[in-house]
Formats: sequence, structure tokens, C-alpha cells
Amino acid sequence: MLNQRNLLIIVYFTNIPAMHCLSTLVCHVMRLWVVCLSLLMNYGLAGKMKIVEEPNTFGLNNPFLAQGSRLQPKVPPSPVSGPSHLHRLAGKCFSFIESTYKYEFCPFHNITQHEQSFRWNAYSGILGIWQEWDISNNTFTGMWMREGDACGNKNRQTKVILTCGGSSKLAQVSEPSTCMYSLTFETPLVCHPHSLLVYPTLSEKLQKEWDDAEQARYDGLITEQGYNNLLRDIFEDAGFLKSQKLKLNPSLASHSKTHESLQKCTEDFVKQSEEIERLRALLTQHNIPFELNPNEVKTPVSVTVKDRHLRGDEGLKTDLF
Repeated sequence: MLNQRNLLIIVYFTNIPAMHCLSTLVCHVMRLWVVCLSLLMNYGLAGKMKIVEEPNTFGLNNPFLAQGSRLQPKVPPSPVSGPSHLHRLAGKCFSFIESTYKYEFCPFHNITQHEQSFRWNAYSGILGIWQEWDISNNTFTGMWMREGDACGNKNRQTKVILTCGGSSKLAQVSEPSTCMYSLTFETPLVCHPHSLLVYPTLSEKLQKEWDDAEQARYDGLITEQGYNNLLRDIFEDAGFLKSQKLKLNPSLASHSKTHESLQKCTEDFVKQSEEIERLRALLTQHNIPFELNPNEVKTPVSVTVKDRHLRGDEGLKTDLF
């Protein structure tokens, strides 16, 4: 825009009568010179004051950013797991633009969000890193991406729901609650009705453990909660879920494996009962007194499936003392 001073100069010179000019040609030249000078002054100064906004280049996609300025994940992603036919998605990424944000989903790796803006401080962050499967009713129902960027006093997390589609793509993104995201991923890899079943993906050993748990629940030997706990142990061993078990120190690690199954626990109980009876017989033979519970049975106990104490055997503890 022309300022007031330059505008007055232009008006003045453009209204000079012809008699004050030596010639018509000189007047035209002067008028043209004044206009060019005014334009040059305005746009020249404006050019010096202009702030150029460069397009934002985002996080991991910007090789020119210093390493400290790039997106930094808090934890490494979990190993690839689940149905083998989905493993081919590892190493690929799928984009989806919603409003002014671009979302990138890299299966078995992470999910990122990038603001499509020319602002110098446009947002770019991690919405979650691959952690574990969501399993319900013997079916993989989704992928959990957790441990994303900080959001207040918690971290961002995303659940990716897998649905049947003609091609592999992100179809929908939403934020049901603050910093909790939901993505719908369509792919033809899950169109078969059995494509997301959990049982077929397990090893024979873990399938047998599941069968035993089913039988124990059917026989009424364990509660529904106990059954679900056994299933979680199986899924953790398969790598489908993050382990919630406390890490034991090496001195306790070997002891923790002693009762890793119902059958092993029963066998150990029988052996310990026989050893207790042997020690009692030895004490009796040498006339050494010892306390005996009147309700105890002195003969070795034959333990059947119905006699198993799945939550711990208090009777055995009493015997030892």
C-alpha cells in the first residue's frame, strides 16, 4: 500500500500544468519517475520487513532436524505377533488426513500425528507405540498402541480396530476421550471369518494348556476368574499380551518354575506328603515325640483332580509345622 506522503507526491506531480513543463515529454518522464520511485520505496521496505514462513517438515520425516528435535519414542515396540498373515504389514505405513491433521499408522511399530500447517511450531507427535493385542472371546479385536507422547499426567494411547475392506488403508480416526484415540484400519487380510481367531495361532503346547484350562472350568475345579487368569498367562507366553508378572531375582526364578502347571503342583504335593510320612515313621522308630493333628490321616494321601487346591494348599502348610 502507498503511504500518505508518497501519494501526495504522486498527486502533486501528476497535476502540474503543462505550462510549467519545458515540454510535454519531460512532464511525462517526471511523472513516470515519481510513480516508480514511490513504488520502489514502499515495496522495497516491505520486502525487508516480510517474515517468510517455511512449510513445516515433520518429525521422523525430516532428515535435516537435529537428532534431539525429532520424535523420540519412550519405549521400543513389542515384537511382531498375532496371526501370521498379518505379519506382512510390518514395515509398511498408511496415512490418513482428517481436518488439518495427518495420521500415519505403521503396524507393529507406531502411530504419529502431524499438523498440516505452515506455522513454525506446528504439532507433530507420537500417539502410541505397538504394545499388545486386544483379545476377547478367542478373537483378536484390536491392536493397542501405548506409551505415546505425554498428555498431562498420562501418555497418549490408541486402539486400532481391524475391519474387512477391499484394500489396506486407514478409514477413520476419532478421539473418544482426551488423549485416547481410536483408529479403524481396513484390510482384506481380516475378511475371512477365522482370520482373527487366537487358538489356531498358538503352539501345540499352549493349545494343550488352553484345553486343560477349559476342562478344569467345565469340571468346576476353577472359577471364571481363575480361568481368565490362566488364559492371560497363555496369551502372555505367546507374546500377544504384555506380561504383568513381577520380575523375580535369579535366586527365586528357579523356585518359581516349580509349580508352573497343575499337574506338576500335584506331583510335588504327593512327593512332599510321602516325605513327611517317612520322617514321621523315622521319628516314631526312635521314640522321638512330635505333635500330630488328630484329624490327620497318617497314610499317604492319594490326590485326585478334585482334591487340588488351585489357590494354594493350607493343609500342606499345617503338615510342615
